[in-house]
Amino acid sequence: MTPADVERAVREVGLPALTVQIQPGTRTLVNADTILHTVPADFERTVSLLGFTVDLVATPAQYRWNHGDGTSSSTAGPGRPWPAADVTHRYRRAADAVQASVDVTYRVTYRVNGGAWQTLSAPITAAGPATSLQVAEAAPVLVRP
Repeated sequence: MTPADVERAVREVGLPALTVQIQPGTRTLVNADTILHTVPADFERTVSLLGFTVDLVATPAQYRWNHGDGTSSSTAGPGRPWPAADVTHRYRRAADAVQASVDVTYRVTYRVNGGAWQTLSAPITAAGPATSLQVAEAAPVLVRP
């Protein structure tokens, strides 16, 4: 059995695709910080491959935030909700429905028949589903008491 066999098996099983969480919700404002975060999923599986028992463990190594406006950013962590605001984005234009998502790149370790743990040389990325977000424009209004 080769690492390529293990990689094919991992791709067949599939790694968790995570959903981007957006704050303040499904609407945000132009030029305001929009907080992005996700909830990482543990992945451990045992599969039978070519007559061998293979234990798989996938750990998130990188998060690629697709903002839906043609821009993206990458982080090592999943972000956190307010008030932490680890991962933010400022939309520059109003839009009815941008499609934001997060793709997670996993580092995969495995062992065959209870042997030593090994790491696949190539990470595997799971694309997350899109979440629709409305970006509105607001103008401040000064009022006198």
